[in-house]
Amino acid sequence: MKGGEERGMLRGMSGRGGEASLFPEMKAGANESERAATGGMLAAPLAERMRPRTIEEFVGQEGLLGSGRILRRMIDEDRLTSIIFWGPPGTGKTTLARIIAQRTASEFVPFSAVTSGIKEIRQVMSDAARMRSSIGRRTVLFIDEIHRFNRAQQDAFLPYVENGTIILIGATTENPSFEINSALLSRVKVLVLEALNEDELLRILRMSLTDVERGLGEMKIEIEDDQLAGLAAYAGGDARTALNTLEIAALGARTRDGENLRITDDDMGEALQRATALYDKSGEQHYNLISAFIKSIRNSDADATLYWLARMIEAGEDPMYIARRIVHHASEDVGLADPQALVVAAAAAQATHLIGLPEAKLALAEAAVYLARARKSNMVCVAYERAAEDARATQAEPVPLHLRNAPTGLMKGLGYGRDYKYAHDFEGAKTDMVCLPEKLKGRKYYEESDEV
Repeated sequence: MKGGEERGMLRGMSGRGGEASLFPEMKAGANESERAATGGMLAAPLAERMRPRTIEEFVGQEGLLGSGRILRRMIDEDRLTSIIFWGPPGTGKTTLARIIAQRTASEFVPFSAVTSGIKEIRQVMSDAARMRSSIGRRTVLFIDEIHRFNRAQQDAFLPYVENGTIILIGATTENPSFEINSALLSRVKVLVLEALNEDELLRILRMSLTDVERGLGEMKIEIEDDQLAGLAAYAGGDARTALNTLEIAALGARTRDGENLRITDDDMGEALQRATALYDKSGEQHYNLISAFIKSIRNSDADATLYWLARMIEAGEDPMYIARRIVHHASEDVGLADPQALVVAAAAAQATHLIGLPEAKLALAEAAVYLARARKSNMVCVAYERAAEDARATQAEPVPLHLRNAPTGLMKGLGYGRDYKYAHDFEGAKTDMVCLPEKLKGRKYYEESDEV
């Protein structure tokens, strides 16, 4: 790719007067890749320096970029449409947007949903329209963390996406169905990026160790295969985390074998430290984890129940939120098959309230495992829903007179409590008295069974 073309693709957002612009002043040759290669960007993190420049360098996302796959066809045939990339961090969303712009000779404009507002949006749209009309060049507008834009900001893009002034490429770690308004969502194609597997991360790590131009090749690093494998597992599918952790380990290494710098287990352990859990208590991950936890209890899988419980606790979930869910599912999924489950669950909730974490994690684990191992019945839950359906439909249905209390003479004279049968006066403490409203007479909600 020619230097002039690349400068067009990678231009920044800061123009004169502090306003966003497609036409900032840049020194010839001062593009990102050149600075990375010559050392001007050697202070940049390894993950930034190793960012793939072409589809051929890109690792992962075969479901989108493999031969004949949807995104590969769109790029190769130059049939771009506005896209939202949805996937975990470090899976290549930003990189793919850059590659798409470069491959299709489009202007690449990065735009941050965190720092930009409607004023900046309008400036960029104006510049994009001017570029399109003057030189016929398309603009790929890349919006990182697009889910952070509010509805009004998202709506501001609609006419420009619709008339083709820009090709919008958004990136989000959150479910677009919840975070992107329907009008914008209907005008874009959502493509899902998957977390990289460990083999793909190992390929990326090994490339960085041998790349002299942008990677760590000049450092002549020695590292054991099991150390690399451990790092790939630790990164959890995030190439950025894997590369930057490797760089920290390399920069902290002090042991030399001749000309080679050896990364020891201590160096790697120091670099790894403690993973920052990928968790947002108001985001989709919150709901995914609690869903997995509940369904593992319901499926009587104690091991999976403990795993999902630990995932939530270690990520910083509110322990009382977990406790409340445990109490609820003691009734919903165990019910009368094991009434003691509700007692155990309520005790765990009380213990969690009294002592808090970290000690309460054992009380929560005990209750969760008890529920997972208990016999299951949802008959109470089903019965309640049946009764609730009728209750909603018969809100005005009067209480039968014989079931009403009669604290005054007037009420007694009106027939309140007349013909009431006191169950304990009858054999088996059961009578033939009808307790449902006349309209619902004979209705069955709770089905008796051998299990409960």
